Amino acid sequence: MEPAVKSAGFLLVRIRVTGAQRKTLQIMAERPDRTMSAEDCARLSRAISPIIEDADPIAGQFVLEVSSPGIDRPLVKLQDFAEWQGWPAKLQLDRLVEGRKNFKGIVAGVDEGRVAFDIDGEDETAIFPYEWIASAKLILTDELIQESLKTGATTPNQQEIHHGEN
Repeated sequence: MEPAVKSAGFLLVRIRVTGAQRKTLQIMAERPDRTMSAEDCARLSRAISPIIEDADPIAGQFVLEVSSPGIDRPLVKLQDFAEWQGWPAKLQLDRLVEGRKNFKGIVAGVDEGRVAFDIDGEDETAIFPYEWIASAKLILTDELIQESLKTGATTPNQQEIHHGEN
């Protein structure tokens, strides 16, 4: 999927399948300048629909959802933690660390393939192996909104297409 998204002029942020009865294939993407309009979502949806039809990745009916990451974007790739250093975020680990999985704080960057994170209320920076991070996303703040307005990033946009039996 990534080459098709790239050839359409976008960067792939995340692919995710959700739902049990009604499945959704979510393709999250953005332009290189971190913007993504509703028209961009529709254009990308049209570009990748034939590829998805040919690949037949999900049995039965599903909805293709093409969306932007939004202002409070998920942090998916290790590079995201470097790019968003200094911004508030939430992390969920796939295991317990000191009795908990969920952490809130400031992204402190990347250190040798690990994520550095300043946990709220802690004095020292925590270092988590990237592989332990189940999910992470920026926290929506006034400062993040202002930054997104400066760069032209937009609020989440999406385009849905319903697919019949595959």
